[in-house]
Amino acid sequence: MRDELKHAGKITKAKMFSRLADAMPRRKHPVFDYVVVDEAQDIGVQQLRFLASIAAHRANALFFAGDLGQRIFQQPFSWKSLGVDVRGRSRSLTINYRTSHQIRSQADRLLGPEVSDVDGNVETRKGTISVFNGPDPVIRSFVTPEQESQAVGQWLRHCRDNGVLPHEIGVFVRSEAELPRAQAAVQAAGLQGRVLGKDMATEEGFVSLMTMHLAKGMEFRVVAVMACDDEIIPSQSRIDSAADEVDLSEIYDTERHLLYVACTRARDQLHISAVSPASEFLGDLQG
Repeated sequence: MRDELKHAGKITKAKMFSRLADAMPRRKHPVFDYVVVDEAQDIGVQQLRFLASIAAHRANALFFAGDLGQRIFQQPFSWKSLGVDVRGRSRSLTINYRTSHQIRSQADRLLGPEVSDVDGNVETRKGTISVFNGPDPVIRSFVTPEQESQAVGQWLRHCRDNGVLPHEIGVFVRSEAELPRAQAAVQAAGLQGRVLGKDMATEEGFVSLMTMHLAKGMEFRVVAVMACDDEIIPSQSRIDSAADEVDLSEIYDTERHLLYVACTRARDQLHISAVSPASEFLGDLQG
C-alpha cells in the first residue's frame, strides 16, 4: 500500500499530520498563537503531535473541548506521552442546552457516572442538568422487523401530526445493512425518507436516514434509533475480531458510546427499538 501511494504521489492523512508536526519547529514564528479544538475525543495520535508542535510548549496555547462519552472513532492513547498533559487543568461542563432532561438522563445510563481516559482524567456525569424537559424516551422490542417498522412508522406519524416537520426527524441504524428497516418505517409513516451521505445535508420535506456513525454532530427534534438487536449492537463481527480481553473491553466501550451518540442527537423526543432478542444495552438504558 505504501509503495502504491508513493507511486501515485499521495500520502495518508496521518502521514500528512506527521510531516506537519516535524515542520512546525523549523518555523521562525508560530502559525497560530492560540488554537481551540472542538470534538477533542476524535483526535488521533499524529493530529495531536501536530497540535503539540504548534503550541511549542507555550503556556495555554491549546484549548480542547470534547466528550469522552462520544469517542467512537479513535482507540484510546496517552496524550501525556505526546507532550499534551491536561491533568489538573480540565473541568466538566454541567449545563446541557441541546437535549431534554429525560433523554439526557436516560442516555447517561449507558456510560455510568464517570468516564476516564488513559492518562487518568475523569469526566463525571454527576450534577449535569438540562435546561428543558420533554417526554420520556420510548424503548420497545418486537417479534419481527416488520412489526418494528410498522410501530416506528406509527410513532413518526404521531410526531408529524403534532407539528414536527419531516426534516426535523432522524432515523438511525447501526450499519447500512439495517437501513431497509428504517426506510420501511418512514414509508409506514406516509413520509419520504432520504439516506444521508457524507455531506450530511438534510432536505426539507424528507426524513433523514443514516448510520449511527454519520449521525455524530447532527441534531433533530425527533429521533428513532432502530434495529438495536442482539449481535447488531454491540456488533458481533467486532466482538469476534477481539484479540484479547483489553481489545474486547474497548469494543464494548465504543459500541456503548455509539448508541449514546445516536440517542443524544434527539432534542425533544426519542424512540429506541429492537427485534427480540434485543441488545443488552437496552437493559442498561432502562436501568
